[in-house]
Amino acid sequence: MTGFRAIAVAIVKGFVRDKMSLFFALVFPLMFLVLFGGIFNFASSPKITMVVVGQVPLFDNLPDGARQAFDDSFEVTRSRDADRAVAEVRKGDADVAVQMRGNTVVAHYTQADQTKAAVTRGTLNAFVDGANQAASGTPPRYRLDAVRVEDQSLKAIQFVTPGLLGWAVAMSAAFGAAATLQGWRNSKLLRRLQLSPVPTRSVVAARVVVTVLVALVQMAIFLGLGLVAFGLQLTGSWWMGVPLLVAGTMAFMSLGLLAGAIAKTQEGAVNLANFFVLPMAFLSGSFFPLDGAPPWLQATSLALPLRHLNDGMLDVLVRGQGPTAAIVPMLILLGFAAVVTLVAVRLFRWED
Repeated sequence: MTGFRAIAVAIVKGFVRDKMSLFFALVFPLMFLVLFGGIFNFASSPKITMVVVGQVPLFDNLPDGARQAFDDSFEVTRSRDADRAVAEVRKGDADVAVQMRGNTVVAHYTQADQTKAAVTRGTLNAFVDGANQAASGTPPRYRLDAVRVEDQSLKAIQFVTPGLLGWAVAMSAAFGAAATLQGWRNSKLLRRLQLSPVPTRSVVAARVVVTVLVALVQMAIFLGLGLVAFGLQLTGSWWMGVPLLVAGTMAFMSLGLLAGAIAKTQEGAVNLANFFVLPMAFLSGSFFPLDGAPPWLQATSLALPLRHLNDGMLDVLVRGQGPTAAIVPMLILLGFAAVVTLVAVRLFRWED
């Protein structure tokens, strides 16, 4: 225990004194949390920009309730030139140009943004159907009552925080393990530790414990800032995020060990760890949701450990799910850590 304590204290002191490590482990990820949290916290759904050509009685004669809904959905400008209105849509200056031809509402829209096009068509259809029902005098037989599955108080910060936290932990664990292994090997410190009376398992345990403690500090800072500054609300078995975070830390430490075992310099090890982690962050939903991604990309992301860490964090922190929601991601992460660590051990050499 004395050797373990001495090495652990030395690693902590080295981490605290290394301003670059502190920046990339704590300050850099927090910059993204503040940026994304600030943007999404005040963002509202944009209106559909519509150019109305001439007179469109269907929109001009809406009843009060429908008029309010129409004004909330569309930002309307008027034009007398249909060609010019269509040109605005084609250039992207407007989402849709609308004119009346007899009793038909003709909507010119662009497919450049397919999501916005679908929303535009669906919204226009809703108003046309409502006008038809009002004209016929027959009340609709069915109605839609759309209810969101999340609590009404949820904000975008609920979904931003777990993904950015997963990325921050992945980056810190992978970079720390890669830089430590390669740095100690180049400085011959590994050889000295091997010849010292301190068991190898104590050296490994000290590195693991310090990395896990750093990850827990990251979690406390992220969640604390989210709670205080952006109204983050923890739901369900949020405390299961702690063992899930530990499992994720082990998985990305193994990637860092692999990078350190392969690379010949400390800079090369850090760059290789970055090559592993950064693309994974984009493909695993750390910065944006994967719901709109192609099916093949969503399937591919399931092979990445960060995807399972992010999904597990979302489930237990903000989706209100129970402790069992974290078990499968934890098993996947620990299995990944075991396999990659074995590969790193096989590739590791005491000397360059």
